[in-house]
Amino acid sequence: MTDVTKSGDDVRLVITTCPDEGTGEAIVRALVEERLAACGNIVAGVRSIFRWQGRVDTEVECLVLLKTRDSRLDQLARRLDELHPYDVPELLAMKVDRGAIAYLDWVVEETTSGS
Repeated sequence: MTDVTKSGDDVRLVITTCPDEGTGEAIVRALVEERLAACGNIVAGVRSIFRWQGRVDTEVECLVLLKTRDSRLDQLARRLDELHPYDVPELLAMKVDRGAIAYLDWVVEETTSGS
């Protein structure tokens, strides 16, 4: 059984969407290479319904889940804004309340500069 900690305070799960898998992969790769995220998952085929510029629209997008630390979140947000093709990229960051100790440690290690 995996040990679970109650102290995932430093780890954040970030959600964004991208217009296609290629864009999602390029963004995730850049964020991981720059140690702004430990990893990212790209989930294809998400259908989004949203209001934009006064009308309701529907698009097929990719959902991207990123794992990072709170201290890297502002840098990640700035870089995501630079890399993303949307005028207003989605960025939602959630505090991780619990997680596997080894996994949370890995996220912290991989998002530390110079590791």
